[in-house]
Amino acid sequence: MSSYANGYPSGDVAWVLSSSALVWLMIPGVGYFYSGMARSKNALSLIMLSIISAAVVSFQWWLWGFSLTFGPAPSKLIGNLDYAFFRNVGNTPLNETAKQQMSTTSNLPVSVFAIFQCMFAAITPALAIGSAAERARILPTAVFIFIWSTIVYDPIACWAWNVNGWSNLLGGLDFAGGTPVHISSGAAALAFCLFIGKRQGHGTDEFKPHNVANTMIGTAFLWFGWFGFNGGSELAANSRAAMTCFVTNLAASVGGLTWCLLDYRLERKLSALGFCSGAVAGLVAITPGSGYVGTPAAVVFGIVAGIACNMAVKLKHIFNFDDALDVFAVHGVGGLCGNILTGVFAQKSIIAADGTDLPGGWIEGHWVQIVYQLAGSVAGMTFSFVMTYLILSVMNFIPGLTIRAAPEDEAIGLDETEIGELAYYHIDRLVAVNTKTNEERIAKEETIHLQSDSGV
Repeated sequence: MSSYANGYPSGDVAWVLSSSALVWLMIPGVGYFYSGMARSKNALSLIMLSIISAAVVSFQWWLWGFSLTFGPAPSKLIGNLDYAFFRNVGNTPLNETAKQQMSTTSNLPVSVFAIFQCMFAAITPALAIGSAAERARILPTAVFIFIWSTIVYDPIACWAWNVNGWSNLLGGLDFAGGTPVHISSGAAALAFCLFIGKRQGHGTDEFKPHNVANTMIGTAFLWFGWFGFNGGSELAANSRAAMTCFVTNLAASVGGLTWCLLDYRLERKLSALGFCSGAVAGLVAITPGSGYVGTPAAVVFGIVAGIACNMAVKLKHIFNFDDALDVFAVHGVGGLCGNILTGVFAQKSIIAADGTDLPGGWIEGHWVQIVYQLAGSVAGMTFSFVMTYLILSVMNFIPGLTIRAAPEDEAIGLDETEIGELAYYHIDRLVAVNTKTNEERIAKEETIHLQSDSGV
């Protein structure tokens, strides 16, 4: 018999709250993942920007973000302000007051649903800003995160997850954020890096990852947290949530192996960075379909994401743009692949595990699902790209909100110029000591050489 607390299934509440914490852990995971791929002089700034995203969006979500996304407005494009400042949010049952506004029938308090969704909103801009790594100023980026969350994320999430959202009404399937999280962040990342321009030395300098171990730690945080990201989106502790977790783990595993083997055929090395990128690509792709597909499909998701995202990395070389950390290739392309594959492999038997009645995908004769998936994907990608570029363009005319760091600051590193603190003090001290010692040695040799020439 289920245990209830205050009229709610305590197991479901505990699972969703735990999933919220798991998704929060993904945010510093993004920071470490990105930090390891950047140069050491910018390592701390990327971790800090990820944490700032959590703080800024948490405030925005309380202020009006949750209401704009899930408010009970009849509009198909945006919610209203009924939940602004978390009014009407608390111990209210999700079923009784929000069933007609939110794409769920779970028996949870609205407050539990709200904190869970807050984590999704917080991680999305943290993903996007990675494309402008090593050249985006911190304070203007924090302002951008607030504006972008309001103008871009909230409407797209409303389209997909609010019961009145046009994509949801059309029949689009997006279990955990293929379009609101990954496609929107990937498109924003592309607009961000095109607007802000290339790093100093792009095309001549070699921008090598300074700490692949940090990237692997970040991948571990992301992979671990994704069990809550996808599994928690069931909003209940049941067999469908268990299957969601299983296919999530399987797609990540296959994606990592696929990318790693693709790189091996060229380099004859098993790249740790390649494995991490492939695992994240698999996680991205399975996100929209995680609650709709079975395990054989998860293998296909991982293989397709590993190949497609690996190939998409080459786009920045073909079109000569500087997506520093391949955000568009992994999240934009990976999210698009996931949405399309969901339209192909969605199974009614998987969906019905918790009593939900939705049509399957192409493999079950519902071919039009592909059209629904493409409609949501294209709309989300286009809207995010255009609005991101417009937001940055307007900010660039406002004194103090110029995103791009000055060339001299970029050369020194954003850790020093934007934060005034470094990720690796001990390394800097060691370099300074070695430099001083080397200078002293050269000076001593020159003195001896001069003395020898003078006959002393």
